[in-house]
Amino acid sequence: MTRSRIPATVVTGFLGAGKTTLIRNLIATARGRRIAVVVNEFGDMGFDGALMDDCGDTGCRPDSIVELTNGCICCTVADEFLPTMEALLAREPAPDHIIIETSGLALPQPLVRAFAWPTVKHRVTVDGVVAVVDATAVEEGRFAPAMPTAPDPVRDHDDPIEELFEDQLRCADLVVVGKADLLGADAVDRVEATVLGEARPGTPVVRGSLKGLPADVLLGLAAGAEDNMGGRESHHELEGEEEHDHDDFASFVVDTPPFGTVEALKERVGAALAYPGVLRIKGRARVDGKAAPVVVQGVGPRVETYFDPAGGGDGLVVIGLAGLDPAAVSSRLIG
Repeated sequence: MTRSRIPATVVTGFLGAGKTTLIRNLIATARGRRIAVVVNEFGDMGFDGALMDDCGDTGCRPDSIVELTNGCICCTVADEFLPTMEALLAREPAPDHIIIETSGLALPQPLVRAFAWPTVKHRVTVDGVVAVVDATAVEEGRFAPAMPTAPDPVRDHDDPIEELFEDQLRCADLVVVGKADLLGADAVDRVEATVLGEARPGTPVVRGSLKGLPADVLLGLAAGAEDNMGGRESHHELEGEEEHDHDDFASFVVDTPPFGTVEALKERVGAALAYPGVLRIKGRARVDGKAAPVVVQGVGPRVETYFDPAGGGDGLVVIGLAGLDPAAVSSRLIG
């Protein structure tokens, strides 16, 4: 009997857009489907995979998690992603659905093309590419800033953040305007207009919240994206460049001493986020007198924290534009 191909969903979106939260809620509403999750992170320290694995409710734990931390998945397709897929497909029973969360700095296009690889193309199909957009970041102009009043020494004219934002949207079969509940209706309408201006014609857009969306909204798109790449080309492909690299971005890990209070931790992280060129800070830190570490999620002006009884390794990952001064950023975190 011919085995039907396993659907795979690629979840893309810029740093801090809410991809992990979306996937956690998807898993919690999967109605018994065996979900395998592949998580890729930019940098040497894994974090997002642990967030899903640490979920206290067994109903929101995936069937398996594979975490790739040795670079961006769109640049390591042959070395890391394909062997990972082959291992998942060799499992008995095989997953009912595979979710791939890309790094916030990854292009989805090379990943989708990898599903034409001989060892996986007859076993898996790309059910859809879901692009998650941070509505507040778009409204604040962090992806497509208005005409600057003065030259920005960190972001040049050929803006890598804006290009990446456009490339992720262009490849999408569904766009989720995340954190829409943090904005008023007029602002969300403006965000949707921006998104529709970059996505392929006819791409559906749905509004999400901090709680995510149910699985039935995100799965079952039946896009077969690997066989339908027309119009999904990235800036690099349109300009005749064969490969995408990350020379425009950098990351490093800061080992912080315990903070006196959660408020002091948030203040330090906020100061580091305000340093020119810093895009994202995430990880775990310790607070004096508290047994559990504090999970830190910082992007733009927002710093979110909560205690994680499951524990896990400490350290804060800083992701930013190339040329960022690690010592200067670390001094803002450590003091």
